[in-house]
Amino acid sequence: MELNRSFCSFTNQSLPFQTFSLITYIPLFIFGIICNVLALWIFCCKMQRWTVTTLFMVNLIIADILVVLTLPFRLYATVYTWELSSELCKAVLSFYFVNMYMSIFTITAIAFDRYLAIRHTMKYKNLMSPLKAFVICCIFWIIFITVGAFRVLASSDYTLTTCFQKEHTYPFNFSLVFVIVGFILPLLIISFCSGKVLMALRVITQLHSYRQSSVKKAVKIVIANLVCFIVCFLPIHVGYTIRFVAESLKASCYILEKVNEFIHLANFLASLNCVLDSMCYYFAASEVWDVLSKQKFRLLKCKS
Repeated sequence: MELNRSFCSFTNQSLPFQTFSLITYIPLFIFGIICNVLALWIFCCKMQRWTVTTLFMVNLIIADILVVLTLPFRLYATVYTWELSSELCKAVLSFYFVNMYMSIFTITAIAFDRYLAIRHTMKYKNLMSPLKAFVICCIFWIIFITVGAFRVLASSDYTLTTCFQKEHTYPFNFSLVFVIVGFILPLLIISFCSGKVLMALRVITQLHSYRQSSVKKAVKIVIANLVCFIVCFLPIHVGYTIRFVAESLKASCYILEKVNEFIHLANFLASLNCVLDSMCYYFAASEVWDVLSKQKFRLLKCKS
């Protein structure tokens, strides 16, 4: 039983799943490139002053672009048998995992920075600065590149004939670490910061009724950011947890196959975050609207 279970095959994707991948990942790749390159151009070429927020935004854009660049390889591995080198597969996987968690932690940093700016306005300049934001981003890159390299190079799951797939059913011992440190902890921080910001905005509304319109817009942005984070990253980490438990309990190949199918669908939602980031962070910022209006992008222009 153990011998048969260890050779469960998950490499042959069904035709409906391949069709789903084609109609979802191709538009996601196109819109992801367009939105993030446009945002990167605005922040790098049109912004007159770099702030803490700008640095975090650029860091998030870079991470999102690198995630988007892995989508064609994921689509290729889904539709065709992987005939490219195993080194390329490992590099693509490293890009994906490193930059997915880079996005998560940068979003967390943005939420925490917004919390400090609103709840501790007088101390904010002493607590945060562009230099400190740059150092934080560098630390993130060092940590996740190191972890990502260890995760991929130490794994023997990927061969010349498969990529983005697990060939055996032995549990990966660090799965729960990724779930707890890479998702649950950031979720708690983002939820705490968002809740405090919403409370502060409510107080502003009560004290200054004439600012209700702008405050309502800010509330919607904060809620949208939190919802997008949960919708995009909760399913994939639930899938990682279920697969770890199922493999630890030596579940049947049928159950493991269904769990892997769920993880593949959840990966699409995680990748969708690269596009949603553009709408929730970049184009919601007033400075971006100012740049777009000056460049006469009339379709994207909004009233302050």
